[in-house]
Amino acid sequence: MFFKKKPKNTIDPQQVTLVEHAQQRIAQKKRFNNHLLATLFLVFFAFVLNFAFEYKADFTPFNTHWSFALAALLGVFLLIHFIKVYVFYTFMGKAWETQQMEFLLEKQATMVEKIKRSMDKEAALKASAEWEREKQQKNITMIAAVAENNALGMDNKLIWHLSDDLKRFKNLTKGHHVIMGRKTFESMPKALPNRTNVVITRQAEYAAENAHVVNTLEAALALAQEDDRPFIIGGGEIYRQGLAFANCIELTRVHDDFEADTFFPEIDTAVWREVWRENHDKDEKHAHAFSFIRYEKIDV
Repeated sequence: MFFKKKPKNTIDPQQVTLVEHAQQRIAQKKRFNNHLLATLFLVFFAFVLNFAFEYKADFTPFNTHWSFALAALLGVFLLIHFIKVYVFYTFMGKAWETQQMEFLLEKQATMVEKIKRSMDKEAALKASAEWEREKQQKNITMIAAVAENNALGMDNKLIWHLSDDLKRFKNLTKGHHVIMGRKTFESMPKALPNRTNVVITRQAEYAAENAHVVNTLEAALALAQEDDRPFIIGGGEIYRQGLAFANCIELTRVHDDFEADTFFPEIDTAVWREVWRENHDKDEKHAHAFSFIRYEKIDV
């Protein structure tokens, strides 16, 4: 079955209406001009007849005046025609003008609505792009080594020493902001090199060498807003606060239980899903078996 294609360029119905009315107007004027010529001819012919048949010896023409009466009658018809064409007739008519005004207002409203939708769509796309950019730039990550019982440390010290875990920590955090509490910072011999150290403390006069000092986790994240992946590195209270902000957890799970005074918060599997795991057995360099695990926050 074959279908006729709809022509791409169709004539605007409004333009068609204008052309039709223009043609009607031209026809009206032509009819009036013909009427005028016909009236002049008839009046002239009447005067000629009157002169030919009513001529008297005293050279008093038109003494019956019928030609004047005929000329007057034809003149009245011509005047009525003139008034109708040039006085009372409007080119398109009031009804058409009203219709066109309503049409233009409706068209304008449609255009405004279209522009509004376009602007709303552009704003939505812009907001989406900004959100994606912010999401990419704010891949906030918590990184920790945690025992099976979620133990982190004892007396502000690590309970174990896993060289591969330390290497992974160094490789992941290098070049990024590392955000930590005051006790975590003080547990280290010095600020971590090749990273921007940010220390959170409530102590107003606290000073940390080679580190920025802020009062809240929000302030620390604001300080790291240009970093595409800032890391939260402890301790226990900072980790608990960080769960609300982070979207990734790089966890080293040490497969033993330990006595501790600092613990990592429980990972809610309804909020976090495991996306990657790498298991390691204990060996001469590692006294405990462990696994590298990556969690990502579930979008809700």
